Amino acid sequence: MKVFLPKPNRTFGASDVLGLLGLVGLLVARYIPVAKLIPFWGCTLRETTGWPCLGCGLTRVADRVAHFQFALAWQANPLGTVAAFFFALMVVVTVLHLVFAMPVPELQLSPREWHWVRIVCVIVVLLNYAWVVVTTKFPHLLA
Repeated sequence: MKVFLPKPNRTFGASDVLGLLGLVGLLVARYIPVAKLIPFWGCTLRETTGWPCLGCGLTRVADRVAHFQFALAWQANPLGTVAAFFFALMVVVTVLHLVFAMPVPELQLSPREWHWVRIVCVIVVLLNYAWVVVTTKFPHLLA
């Protein structure tokens, strides 16, 4: 793994896009009750079969993180909570980068490292889905 630190700049890049998406997403989650306003909002798989999908709980996570209810967000979807915190961090990085010209480090991984990143991501997604299934279908196992 190699980390590059460019010269201070205000060049708009991928990290800034993530920061702006995070800002918009968290502001919408904070001030607009999307799940109440849109009548068809919800998980079709869960409504049809009773089983949650991989993304079940993400709307609740965004709403709860935006309202600083971190424990409830974690309970709804742990990986979604980590992603929400990542987007919040990217908002801070974007402000520091675009306002103060802070350089954003660039990470370069070898093909072998990318292979392991993909394997770990699949394992983490499966563990997260197992958590979501257990908390929605078998909550008595956690008591």
